[in-house]
Amino acid sequence: MKRAIELKVNGEMYPVSVSADRTLLDVIREDLLLTGTKKGCEAGECGACTVLMDGKPVNSCMVLVMDAVGREIVTIEGVGGLEGLHPIQEALVEHGAVQCGYCTPGIVMTAKALLDNQPNPTEREIREALAGNLCRCTGYVKIVEAVLAVSQALSQGRRG
Repeated sequence: MKRAIELKVNGEMYPVSVSADRTLLDVIREDLLLTGTKKGCEAGECGACTVLMDGKPVNSCMVLVMDAVGREIVTIEGVGGLEGLHPIQEALVEHGAVQCGYCTPGIVMTAKALLDNQPNPTEREIREALAGNLCRCTGYVKIVEAVLAVSQALSQGRRG
């Protein structure tokens, strides 16, 4: 049985008719047509489907859509915009931290949540935050360097 609900995604309200057993990931991709959030393992293991829910990174494949009602959801499409890439996206490119790109949206969302809540993390804290985001191509070194660079730039911007 379907229910009419509204989801707030990337600052916009979306009315959708869904069955209660659908995941947030499936609704984001199939109903809202926001395909930047990737469908990887569908078991909460790879982090490719990471979105922010009320500012915290979650594996959208593990969240029932009904649990997202009344929450603020941000997908990769809500990061950056017409004016340009988000600093995390820019840093990943500048540091050569993207290869196949499949994991990148989830990594961006996780790094954004980390830096939004802890603007000056250590390398260890970055690695711990990214532990749920699997990347088979890069080995994480350049990803961590990119997040550290954004953190340092943010710190310098606050002082200046």
